[in-house]
Amino acid sequence: MEIVTLGRTGVNVSRISLGTWSYGGPNMAGKNQPAGWGGQTDEDSKNALRKAYASAINHWDTADVYGDGHSEKVIGSMWDEIPRRDIFVATKVGWDMGPYSHWYHPEHMRTNMERSLKNLNTNCVDLMYLHHCNFGKQEEYFDDAIDVVKRFQEEGKTRFIGLSDWFLDKIMNYIDRVNPDIIQPYRNVIDDTYASSGLKDYVDTYNVGICFFSPIKHGLLTGKYTSPATFERGDFRTTVKGFANQTMIDKMQTNKTKLEIQFSDHSQPVMHGLVDALLTDAPTGCVLLGQRNEDQVKVAAQLGEPLSNEDAKWVQDLYR
Repeated sequence: MEIVTLGRTGVNVSRISLGTWSYGGPNMAGKNQPAGWGGQTDEDSKNALRKAYASAINHWDTADVYGDGHSEKVIGSMWDEIPRRDIFVATKVGWDMGPYSHWYHPEHMRTNMERSLKNLNTNCVDLMYLHHCNFGKQEEYFDDAIDVVKRFQEEGKTRFIGLSDWFLDKIMNYIDRVNPDIIQPYRNVIDDTYASSGLKDYVDTYNVGICFFSPIKHGLLTGKYTSPATFERGDFRTTVKGFANQTMIDKMQTNKTKLEIQFSDHSQPVMHGLVDALLTDAPTGCVLLGQRNEDQVKVAAQLGEPLSNEDAKWVQDLYR
């Protein structure tokens, strides 16, 4: 497993890092919004964490809302077997409104920070992200959110501060004012505005750590699906239109074959093309890859070597 220094933090983490959204299981945000993953067991999750540690995958990412804290609890249950000091643990705050009418209410942020520390069985997380950039129509909740998360850092409850969002233009709107140590943007070879948004230039200029999430678009890009997929209630993938689109599924199958030919000398040609293409232009970056069981960790452990510029362009052109 290749190691990367997360920019100015000076922290060394595995190039392929562990996303644990699925460890929370199926979950609903409110009455009608699927927000979790189906088909996950705690046994699989814990076995994956053990295998990740053995494979030198030392950066584990979670959030307070993944299974309403369940993902954090699974991670926090491992410290009898795995030294806490060996793992760079990141969590997030912001997607849970609690009893309030908007995100990032200071009192609720504090409630969830304390809950996260308890769930994770630790006195301090390594990284606390603002989970999104929805700070109100007039940005009226921004100042409070920043003040609270910086106080977390001053109080020794988090070492570093991060900023995340699905939309990179939103990140760019707030990045100077947040001044995050690490940024977590959505990126894969189909949905890629890393350069065009200006975020790449910012990261390179200011030596910021970068962690890309959803690198395989929840599994859709791998070509493993041959027909429209169905998922249980509470599974976020029910909201991803591509899983119900036969044309998209067929295209992913075709691209899978092309990747297998292009990278036939690699043990994981499809994942190598999809995931490692994202590392080519990110010298301070890692990819957060969901690893739901031991077998998926074994695959992840074989990734993390950036593609050449030529190969990365070939993959990007294939999906555009």
